[in-house]
Amino acid sequence: MTYLWIKSLHVLFVMAWVAAVFYLPRILVNIAEAGSEPAVKARLELMGLRLYRFGGMMFGVAFLFGLTLWLGSYMFPTILPHWRQLGWLHAKMALVAVLLVYYIWSGRMMKRSAKGGALPSARTLRLLNELPVLLLLGVIFLAVAKPF
Repeated sequence: MTYLWIKSLHVLFVMAWVAAVFYLPRILVNIAEAGSEPAVKARLELMGLRLYRFGGMMFGVAFLFGLTLWLGSYMFPTILPHWRQLGWLHAKMALVAVLLVYYIWSGRMMKRSAKGGALPSARTLRLLNELPVLLLLGVIFLAVAKPF
């Protein structure tokens, strides 16, 4: 029963982090489109920096619950399959690592903007905004289907 609670909390905090992964690039698009409106741009940058910090905390908690689940496969091998038999898990973790790199990149773009630096064009940011959807689709497929 504890396993299911830990897994549920892991999924909850992953969902909170993914919300930040989706919304932070959207704030970057809005900043790029704000143009010469300093008040709007300042508010969006403040929102973005707070969201980046929130998302980092959510990732940290999700990581700890995920680590607990992974270590549980060592402590309770009769209940949980051993990690070496979970090829899908390695692929999922690789996609999550790419999502994390994307999130960190978005946060650095937000910090650059807050310091007065230039952002890519709004069109480029809109295109990059779609990347996490595809990555998350792969993560969900691997977690649900466990194809290998």
